Amino acid sequence: MSRSAHPAGPRHADVLPEGHYSAPPADLNTLDPKVWAQTVTRDQDGVVTVGGIDVKALAEEHGTPAYIVDETDFRARARAWRSAFGTDADVFYAGKAFLSRAIVRWLHEEGLNLDVCSGGELATALSAGMPADRIAFHGNNKSTEEIHRAIEAGVGRIVLDSFQEIVRVAHIAQSLGKRQRVQIRITVGVEAHTHEFIATAHEDQKFGIPLAGGQAAEAVRRALRLDGLELIGIHSHIGSQIFDMSGFEVAAHRVVGLLKDVRDEHGVELPEIDLGGGLGIAYTSDDDPSEPHEIAKALTEIVTRECEGAKLRTPRISVEPGRAIVGPTAFTLYEVGTIKPLDGLRTYVSVDGGMSDNIRTALYDAEYSVALVSRTSDAGPMLARVVGKHCESGDIVVKDAFLPADLAPGDLIAVPATGAYCRSMASNYNHVLRPPVVAVNDGESRVIVRRETEEDLLRLDVG
Repeated sequence: MSRSAHPAGPRHADVLPEGHYSAPPADLNTLDPKVWAQTVTRDQDGVVTVGGIDVKALAEEHGTPAYIVDETDFRARARAWRSAFGTDADVFYAGKAFLSRAIVRWLHEEGLNLDVCSGGELATALSAGMPADRIAFHGNNKSTEEIHRAIEAGVGRIVLDSFQEIVRVAHIAQSLGKRQRVQIRITVGVEAHTHEFIATAHEDQKFGIPLAGGQAAEAVRRALRLDGLELIGIHSHIGSQIFDMSGFEVAAHRVVGLLKDVRDEHGVELPEIDLGGGLGIAYTSDDDPSEPHEIAKALTEIVTRECEGAKLRTPRISVEPGRAIVGPTAFTLYEVGTIKPLDGLRTYVSVDGGMSDNIRTALYDAEYSVALVSRTSDAGPMLARVVGKHCESGDIVVKDAFLPADLAPGDLIAVPATGAYCRSMASNYNHVLRPPVVAVNDGESRVIVRRETEEDLLRLDVG
């Protein structure tokens, strides 16, 4: 590859502009295992490999940009969650993080259940062979068609999100001659330590039925009266990318308080409690997520303690990790294009993707890591902003990170921890084609979601 020289941006900590970034690492060639999938390493030539395949070979075969998923890592994380909670709890993978038929098959084989929140996710799950009774169906505005299909398929639970939905699900279930197992999603008023747009347990938002003002208690009354419903428990979800367990403790206390009120009023002890997901992962070296066994131990102890205090039998716990399983298993592989140094500021590094394959930076101000992966470099660090090719100034993939000062067009760079909410939120902005998802395992790669083509775009344009 060409190594044409270009004017470098600022390289040393004593001349860097103010910003939210750490000091340059001692070695830009080192890959922090905290943010990379478990089989990722550098070979003897300095090229990054995953699953025994180097990224240059992956780029040559599959093109860039591309999402590269480490199947070994995915399966290991799924097993770790399943093992951590054991047989007395249920682990539902949150399909919204990323879903494909291959992912569904991996989940099924590793013994996890699946949470879906749309007709399309349900169709994907059923088409890949996930047993319907291991599927939970979420959503704040499920259509009658989606509810009908879910009940007809025999999904294991529907999570009710409103008073209207309580009646709607009951009516459809009765029309089909079925009694549908349901949970009621409540909002418990917990302000999770997360981004405003992904905190989901305070009252002023679209999800769930508020605990405040007795609304959740009234929802339970209505659900218990309807013949088409079998109320099995309460659901709570307090947000996403959470590291602090204190929010779950407060949520559990309030949910168990509702369970106690239900017992006292109706003489019924609901058998299940779902604490949702939202556990954080490491996007940068500064993030410090807990391990599944630590999370399982903490959540189990919290619920058990609260139930003992309320003199309730401890219900069966469910959790919904999505990002925590798939997020760290993938990275996005890009080719470097234009490099534009701005004197006294930073160097803009443009890649052949952008906000169409990773909207999280623009949407949530998310932080990511990045590394040169097609070779090593002895050059000093330059402060870089990795940007995409779209017609938006907010088209930023990595806000501020350090890359080698000899970075050149044609180099391959990779952004780790992009397994969750990147492909699933991808778009065709500027009519850019969505990248493929490539699974690697034991020296082999295979496309599990193919790259879009111009024919795909034009096939939908019927005007």
